[in-house]
Amino acid sequence: MSKLLRAARNITFSAGALGAAGVWYRKRAERQMSLRGQTVLVTGAGSGLGRLLALGAAQRSASHVVVWDIDPDAAAATVEHIQSLGIDASYDVVDLASDESVDAAGHAVRQRIGGIDFLINNAGVVTGKLFLDQNHEDVEYTFQVNALALYRVTRQFLPNMLTNNFGSVTVIASAASLTGVARQTDYAASKWAAHGFTESLRAELRHHGRRIHTLSVHPFYVSTGMFAGASSPNPLLPILEPSDVAQRIFRALEAGKRQLVLPPAAALANWLKILPISLADQLRDVMGINSTMDHFTGRATPR
Repeated sequence: MSKLLRAARNITFSAGALGAAGVWYRKRAERQMSLRGQTVLVTGAGSGLGRLLALGAAQRSASHVVVWDIDPDAAAATVEHIQSLGIDASYDVVDLASDESVDAAGHAVRQRIGGIDFLINNAGVVTGKLFLDQNHEDVEYTFQVNALALYRVTRQFLPNMLTNNFGSVTVIASAASLTGVARQTDYAASKWAAHGFTESLRAELRHHGRRIHTLSVHPFYVSTGMFAGASSPNPLLPILEPSDVAQRIFRALEAGKRQLVLPPAAALANWLKILPISLADQLRDVMGINSTMDHFTGRATPR
């Protein structure tokens, strides 16, 4: 038997053993969580996935759901729907790209209902432009909403979670935070930042013995209109239905999981990173990843 074959078998065995140990440890580390009787805040909850998450929190008997959105009419409509379910709700018109706007809204929430128990950082934007077609304002706004807003929003409510030694911070990242994608040099990079933010926050909280839960969510394209025109030639990576994604997020949240990749096949992007770059790039092309944005149209984003 060649040395290469023996090494390959050793690597396979080691990976299998580590994987089994990881599953055992993860099950020990996860803890059940419930939204019942808790306060929940969802950013970008006026439409799309955010609206479904806000409604889902209400359906799970949250005590109060706070809707943050830049569109006042959309935010008010979501709150009206939640209140029709018999759940207390309120909204704030927030520009997540503005320190002043987020600070004012955070203060208003704390004055109105106190702290937030479950924070869901959902809001996001995408340009879908080729690199040389992006201007500075495109790139800056993408990072302001997809990455820097995480800092603005989370620091509003994390102190109260730490005081109570209870709380959860969810970040809706993207499958694009696991691999680069053509026509997403701004979007994917901002979502890599979102992924790094969540992972580092989890590490920091764990390092200091804080029992605050974090969840990072990495979905492929969701058919909310944000990625209108995007496609997938690969049956392993279907365009996702928003209602199904919302339900899976809540199942992961309530189970105390730390990461959710949708569909599961998207996690293959992590394994591609151990391959030689030229081979990994060829596999990405075979999977059709870089053609998914060829016919992207998207939707207008308010600024």
